[in-house]
Amino acid sequence: MSAWPNPTPPDRWRPDPARQQRADYQVADLQNLPDDCPRVELVDEAVRVMPFPTLGHQDISGLLWRWLRSHAPAEIRATQAVAVELDDHTSRRPDVLLCRADVLSDRSWLRPHEVVLAVEIVSPGTRRVDRFAKPGEYAAAGIPFYWRIEQDPVHVYAYRIGDRVGPGGERQYELVADGTDVIELTEPFEIKLPVAEITP
Repeated sequence: MSAWPNPTPPDRWRPDPARQQRADYQVADLQNLPDDCPRVELVDEAVRVMPFPTLGHQDISGLLWRWLRSHAPAEIRATQAVAVELDDHTSRRPDVLLCRADVLSDRSWLRPHEVVLAVEIVSPGTRRVDRFAKPGEYAAAGIPFYWRIEQDPVHVYAYRIGDRVGPGGERQYELVADGTDVIELTEPFEIKLPVAEITP
């Protein structure tokens, strides 16, 4: 039986209400969605439709992707909004990410060990998730680097997995650089990013 009811406007591609209430969706369910389905994430076995991004959000995302693509070493690949399967119950779509260059181009899902950097660009509707939920999930999955970008003005916060341990024994991110002018880092590669170059 299909995980999705027949699409009938106005709630086209709406998750099955009974399964949503039971919160028993798995990442495998999302991997079989049709190509024209809206972008969704899976959080604690419940499907979340992602809000539409603003023009400013997309401008920053595109500029950062282009900058990373032109500066990253050959073994790292820059991409945008590809799903990352954090575990069987949770998947996220970072706005921009760096992954291993040997990942095949026909893949639409990544495993945490294939992701080098996850970047989230904060919008009014995603503040709490991008500032608190996603960093915890990415760190728990072992993604080594996380950047959070605030808008208006554009401010980059760069984190790496540190030695701090959370209450559940999971490792946490530590802030290594932030600013509205230039971000300089030695990991995941030598970076000197003028923030003006990713500011629309």
